[in-house]
Amino acid sequence: MEQTASVNADPAQSSDSNGRWRNWTGFWLLGLCNNFAYVVMLSAAHDILKKQQSENVTTSTSTTTFAVDFQGGNSSNSSRYDCNPVSTAAVLLADILPTLLIKLFAPFVIHKLPYGFRVLFCVIVAATSFLLVSFSSTAWMSILGVIFASISSGLGELSFLSLTVFYSRDVLGGWGSGTGGAGVAGALLYSGLTQAGLSPQITLLIMLVVPFAMLISYFVLLVPPASLPQWRSRETEHAAVGSDERERLMEGSEEEEQDKSTQEAGSTGPLTLKDKLHVIRGLLKFVFPLGLVYFAEYFINQGLMELLYFPKFFLSHAEQYRWYQTLYQVGVLVSRSSLCCVKIRKLWALALLQVVNAVLLLFAVRYQFLPSAWLVFAIILYEGLLGGAAYVNTFYFISKETEDRQREFAMAAASVGDSLGIALAGMAAFPVHRYFCSL
Repeated sequence: MEQTASVNADPAQSSDSNGRWRNWTGFWLLGLCNNFAYVVMLSAAHDILKKQQSENVTTSTSTTTFAVDFQGGNSSNSSRYDCNPVSTAAVLLADILPTLLIKLFAPFVIHKLPYGFRVLFCVIVAATSFLLVSFSSTAWMSILGVIFASISSGLGELSFLSLTVFYSRDVLGGWGSGTGGAGVAGALLYSGLTQAGLSPQITLLIMLVVPFAMLISYFVLLVPPASLPQWRSRETEHAAVGSDERERLMEGSEEEEQDKSTQEAGSTGPLTLKDKLHVIRGLLKFVFPLGLVYFAEYFINQGLMELLYFPKFFLSHAEQYRWYQTLYQVGVLVSRSSLCCVKIRKLWALALLQVVNAVLLLFAVRYQFLPSAWLVFAIILYEGLLGGAAYVNTFYFISKETEDRQREFAMAAASVGDSLGIALAGMAAFPVHRYFCSL
């Protein structure tokens, strides 16, 4: 999946303002569609599981807990935090582990699958996730639907991030903004349709339009450059280039052409495993800060947010939790859309600020010194701003500072940073949540 030449400076792309606008909009829609199913599954799976429980009183206790955790609601217990006996991190791990596994291993082999086939696969898997959860008759079918959504999202993210290297670099801003918009749009659209009286099943069937929109965005809206491996793998392209080169050697000066061929092979040939490992070592300065930001971020979201409860506030516990999540998504949307206005190179500063947030809210949960939910609302919004800024700036500077030959692989490999941080946060949230709920 290594690119043969940088397309970020493609003069055809740069001179065609209409094409650049189409590409920016296309990547915005791809970001929205790619993360949409993942976001919607969180609420949809809960509703389906809840329906199944009401129809079958013999549903297991573990399934019941899983469903309640999806909603983030509270259950009656003796804890002063009014929290669930099992952390919402249980759901987070079920959502993130398939994505993490894909991001860990796919960058080394995904170049064998051309982009056109990758997009078709992501569309089919995303549509399947909607159908599975919509028509599920058992809990495991609903969970399988969530897993399918996670697979589609993970493979789509690393593929579309790699795809950006074939276009003007500003499409990264469109992609980041679209992924941020998915959190807000997915939650609001699902809640709005169900609130209007539609059943979760019908709502999910309506949302099958989203995978179709991904097809339109990729195959119709984008203006693909000639260098994009749409239906041929990168290895096939290099084989074709090698064949053409041999023909030129036979026709021209062999010595001169051989020297030229050797130079080009060293700069544009496929990356070896040793090359890829060298690239990964260079990415650590980006991946570690990104992972730390997301570790602190999701430790707050899944380990602490439910415990930040103010009994005398005019909103109920469930309503407070939903507003926390909503404001977080709004912050992510704003900062992921900010790349055109501000660029932040000091990624470690964002990581440090997010860790300060996590420590502050951890002590706030333990000692309950924050006076009102309003202050927590502001902190959660700020948390989302930091997380979104870390995401878009990380991939912007990877794209800018990585060599042309290595850029496509680097963009895919670095996408593991946020998923790894999220998975570790989910595991860390379990004992912390259990401790506070036992008080």
